[in-house]
Amino acid sequence: MIQRKNFSRTAFKALSMVFLLFFLAIPAFSQNFPNQPIDLFVGATAGGGQYLSSRALGEGAQKELGVPVIVESKDGGGGTVLASIMARKKPDGYTLAVVNTTVLHSKHVTLNLTYDPFKDFTYILTYAKTVGGIVVKKDSPLKTLPDLIEYARKNPGALSYSTPGTGGGIHISIEYLAKQAKVKFKHVPFKGGAPASTALIGGHVDFMGGAGSHLPYVRQGVMRTIAVTGLEKRDPKFPDVPRVEEFGYKSIPMGSFVLIAPKGLPDPIFKKIEAAFRKSAHSPELHKMLDNMDVPFVFRDRRQFEAEFSETYKLYADFLKEIGLAK
Repeated sequence: MIQRKNFSRTAFKALSMVFLLFFLAIPAFSQNFPNQPIDLFVGATAGGGQYLSSRALGEGAQKELGVPVIVESKDGGGGTVLASIMARKKPDGYTLAVVNTTVLHSKHVTLNLTYDPFKDFTYILTYAKTVGGIVVKKDSPLKTLPDLIEYARKNPGALSYSTPGTGGGIHISIEYLAKQAKVKFKHVPFKGGAPASTALIGGHVDFMGGAGSHLPYVRQGVMRTIAVTGLEKRDPKFPDVPRVEEFGYKSIPMGSFVLIAPKGLPDPIFKKIEAAFRKSAHSPELHKMLDNMDVPFVFRDRRQFEAEFSETYKLYADFLKEIGLAK
């Protein structure tokens, strides 16, 4: 019995020393942060608005942090692959990501996702949001949103529309509109905005739910935007394009570009990262880039984002169950 007690005391002291050394090491590690390059992964294809704005955000942040911020695209699964990777990374501040919040809502429609949006990430800030466009070909007989709704009422299920994928913000937005208008559309999902645009141009669908990829075609006169969703007022660059609210319908919140880290990021490191990226998010360079891409600047800190996301997550969950898309 005496030997067992002595062993237990020795083991307890050794274990206590390990924990003490661990917690003493955290402040030293945090004080030295950062002392190596930071990886900033982007859950979107290179060349798109999310990727280009993330690069600008990283370039501004590295001036404050004093180390390179290396931006790399990881767009598999519409961003879900990157989210799964981030959920397993060490929370040391050297691996960050920018994802669209629609990736966080994917849990509603995809059963085999390996991450939990409420348990696996440290949210840092958001700096922009996506806007949805209801888009037709230039020569379409559907000139306005009321035209589209009226045709759909007279011809249930006859109108088809393309989107960048199932469960994304623009897909849900159009279904939200259809529910309010009491009409049925046929959804044709694609893997990205480019093929969704091609389907409309080729006449394979009647209209498109665009989240940015349609804008070059609108400028070229190939497509027309008959209404937008996700804006609080008309876009000054497209003053003739109405919001769905102007026809008596409500918008469901679209996606935001959110900077995340793995869960458990030490507070001292969080504060350094947040301060650097906050300053970059408010830089004239980033704002100019967003404006050129017609991406609205919307800043939210961690607390603001988490409060909004909790509400939006429930709204999406309830609506997806209502229309039979929730898994």
